Amino acid sequence: MQSDALQTLLKNGSYINGEWKSAQQKFDVTNPATGELVAQVADASEDDAHAAIEAADSAFKSWSKTTAAERAALLRKWFNLMTDHAETLGHLLTLEQGKPLAEAIGEVKYGAGYIEWFAEEAKRVYGDTIPGPAADKRVVVIKQPVGVVTAITPWNFPNAMITRKAAAALAAGCTFVVRPATETPLSALAMAELAHQAGIPAGVFNVVTGTQSSALGKVLTQHPRVAKFTFTGSTGVGKILLKQCADGVKKVSMELGGNAPFIVFEDADLDAAVEGLMLSKYRNAGQTCVCTNRIYVHDSVHDQFVEKFVAKVRELKIGNGLDEGVNIGPLIHQKAVQDVKQLVDDSVAQGAQIVYGGTPQEDSTFFAPTVVTGVTQQMPLAAEEIFGPVSAILRFSDESDVIAQANDSEYGLAAYFYSRDIGRVWRVSEQLEFGMVGINEGAISNPAAPFGGVKQSGSGREGSKYGLEDYLEIKYLCMGGI
Repeated sequence: MQSDALQTLLKNGSYINGEWKSAQQKFDVTNPATGELVAQVADASEDDAHAAIEAADSAFKSWSKTTAAERAALLRKWFNLMTDHAETLGHLLTLEQGKPLAEAIGEVKYGAGYIEWFAEEAKRVYGDTIPGPAADKRVVVIKQPVGVVTAITPWNFPNAMITRKAAAALAAGCTFVVRPATETPLSALAMAELAHQAGIPAGVFNVVTGTQSSALGKVLTQHPRVAKFTFTGSTGVGKILLKQCADGVKKVSMELGGNAPFIVFEDADLDAAVEGLMLSKYRNAGQTCVCTNRIYVHDSVHDQFVEKFVAKVRELKIGNGLDEGVNIGPLIHQKAVQDVKQLVDDSVAQGAQIVYGGTPQEDSTFFAPTVVTGVTQQMPLAAEEIFGPVSAILRFSDESDVIAQANDSEYGLAAYFYSRDIGRVWRVSEQLEFGMVGINEGAISNPAAPFGGVKQSGSGREGSKYGLEDYLEIKYLCMGGI
C-alpha cells in the first residue's frame, strides 16, 4: 500500500463536481482475503447525492453541446490513463474485492476497453432522412443525449461494471453519477481520479460513496433532473429500483440476476467443453452474473466429462489474490460463504453427491472449488443462483428436453452449449431464451457485443452500438413549406 502510484489513486471521499468531498462519518473497506483494513471512505449523505445530480445537470448544458470528436478525445485520454495504470488499478481492485491479481488486471483492461470502444462509437451516432409525405415537407431524425444518468453498480466487477455504463453515457453526451457498492468503492474513486487527470470537465463524471443504500437509491431514482437510471445487481433489488423510477417515467436499463445453463451434447469436443466451463464457472470464484450455474451433460459422455472436469478443478489454487499462482480468491464476505454452503448442503440432503471439494475454510471467506453430481432440476443448486465456486452437474438424454430444462428459469441472461453439429447449433441457439449464448465458447463478454438479458434478467444492452442507443433519445423533425 506504500507505492507512490497506489497512493495517488487511493482516494477516500466522494468525487462531486470535480472535487473530493469528505464526510463526518466513514465506513471501512476491508480485504476479504485477510480481513485487513484497506481504507476508510467518506459515508455520503442524501445531500451529497443531490449535489452530485445538480452538478451533473449543470455540466450537461455544456457537455451535451461538445462535438463527438471532442468527447472522443477526452475518453481516449481516460482510456490511455486506465491502461497505463492497469497494474496499480488491478492491485487496488484485488485489495478491496479479492479476485486474483492477474484476473483483476484483466478486468481493468476489459473495463478500459469499453472506454475505448465508446470513444470511437461516439462519432457514429447517425440519424436518418425519411421520404416526406408531400413535396414541400422533409422528415429528419436526429439523436440527442438523454440527460443526467445515474447508476448503482455491484462489488463483483467494481471497474468494468462502471466503465461500460459511464463510457456509453459520456460518449452520447450525457453526464453521469454513480454510487458504487460499499464493499468496493476504491476502484470507482481511482477511475474518477484518472478521469480528472484526463481533463473530463467537472460535473460530467461523479462518484457518491455511501452506506445508506435505500436513501441514496431513492435520490438516484427519483430526483427530477435524472433522465435515465441504470443498475447492475440482483433481480430483487432491481425490482425495487424500477418501481422507484416509475413515478418519474425514467429511462431505465437493468442488468440483473442469472442462472446460466451450460449444455454438453454427446457430439461435443469434451476437452474444449471442459476448458470453456473452467472459464465460465470459476472466474471471480464463481461470483459473476453470467457464470455457469447448471451444467447439463449428455448421459453418453457424462462420466468421461466429469472425470476430465474434476481433474482440471483439482489444479485450481485457492488463496489471497496477491499471492503467486492463486486463481481462486475469497468470496466477498462470510455471509456469501454461508449462502453457498447452504445451497450445497440442501442439495446433498436431497440426493446430490459431492465428488470434489464442498467445504469452506473455518471462519474465513474461502470456499474450496467444488463439483457436485446427481443434481436435479428442483434442487437448490439448480433452481437458485449459486454465486460461488460450485459446479452443479445434471444429466440429460434428449435435446428438446434439455432445452426445456435450460429455459425453465425466471432468468434469461447467458447460456452456453457445446456441439459440433451445425444444425443443432442453429436449433439450440434460437430456442434458448437468453440474451446471450456462448456456442463452443465459455468467455463471451467484449465491448463490441451487446451485453444483457431477457425475462427477469433485465432490459437494455451494454456495450456495442446497441449500448449507446440506451443513452440517446430519438427526435423527429418535420420541415414544411419547402
